[in-house]
Amino acid sequence: MHTKLLFLMVAVASAQGAVAQDRIYRCGNEYTNDVAKARQKGCAVVEGANVTIVQGTRPHTSAASPAPAPNAPAAAPRPARAPAAATPAPRSTTAEGRARDSDARLILETELKKAQEKKIALAREYNNGEPEKNALEMRNPAFYTKRVEDLKQEIARNDSDIAGIQRELQRLPAP
Repeated sequence: MHTKLLFLMVAVASAQGAVAQDRIYRCGNEYTNDVAKARQKGCAVVEGANVTIVQGTRPHTSAASPAPAPNAPAAAPRPARAPAAATPAPRSTTAEGRARDSDARLILETELKKAQEKKIALAREYNNGEPEKNALEMRNPAFYTKRVEDLKQEIARNDSDIAGIQRELQRLPAP
């Protein structure tokens, strides 16, 4: 009799732990089970689903910057800065870093050469805005007009690609 009673008490206690989840409130992208905080912010109750929250990882801080105190207010987020126009990357001091910089330069120079060759081919085909018409375009002038516009756009994209590759090359440390 005692074992049945003991078993029943253990079963009831474990069932209460599983069912006794507090209400969860959603405040935008934040979840809380603090009723006072939820009322203050006007949060909505999450119903009909189990909520599992996994804390994100914190970025590693350098040893020079002290960790913020746990009760200190969070610092205001810094606005994102646009990268400087041609700010060179810091020069690597290790052999591995120099090899990586050298590989990056070689890849970018190869891509630049390909883009410049493509620009020459596109300019030849574009023929100063008057490319040669093929048989289909002679019968339907709309096709010719579309091809001329497409060539213009492709030349503009190619010029943009060349400028971007040149910017990246300028950012790399000098060989």
